[in-house]
Amino acid sequence: MNKSFKMIRLAMAPLLAACLSGCGNGGESKENAVSEAAVTEAQLASARQTVQLFGSELKKALLAALGEGGPEQAITACRDLAPEIASGMVARTGWETRRTSLKPRNSENTPDVWEKRILAQFETSRARGEDPSSLEFYEIVDEEGQQVLRYLKAIPTGKLCLQCHGSEISPETAARIADLYPADQATGFAEGDIRGAFSLRRPL
Repeated sequence: MNKSFKMIRLAMAPLLAACLSGCGNGGESKENAVSEAAVTEAQLASARQTVQLFGSELKKALLAALGEGGPEQAITACRDLAPEIASGMVARTGWETRRTSLKPRNSENTPDVWEKRILAQFETSRARGEDPSSLEFYEIVDEEGQQVLRYLKAIPTGKLCLQCHGSEISPETAARIADLYPADQATGFAEGDIRGAFSLRRPL
């Protein structure tokens, strides 16, 4: 089996991540891979728990904003609260945490070389019939002499996500998106598409 593209199914409920998410040559990252086999069960469990924690807190914040002010307020909450929640993960879990996507809304979530390669692999797996909620990838890579454990977990597009990321967005929501994210790429999704991924990083 090709260890560089081994996919492991998760037991996590798809709804947890369904409404969340937010260059270069992908071959470069593959050459720098150290070993997937070196990742311990404890490290993998920690990554999965961090995704669950980050996802549940972000989902709670977004649902509260939706209830208070609809999609327009949720978009603002996502912009303001997601970075705060992500930055708090380092102290709480030891993981640098963020979201990324091949079609980012926020340019700060543009994938790096490693993320772009794995996101493309996720898309290939989904096209072959894999459930996006089951897709994850992890490996230890060498970054300028430092071994770093990296983990990516796909975020499927849920029905609720379509209010801000679908093909039919209300004029009010579209105007809010254009105001906050003039370079937005994150529309036109359908339910079941891969919206993006949770990306974790931990120096070893």
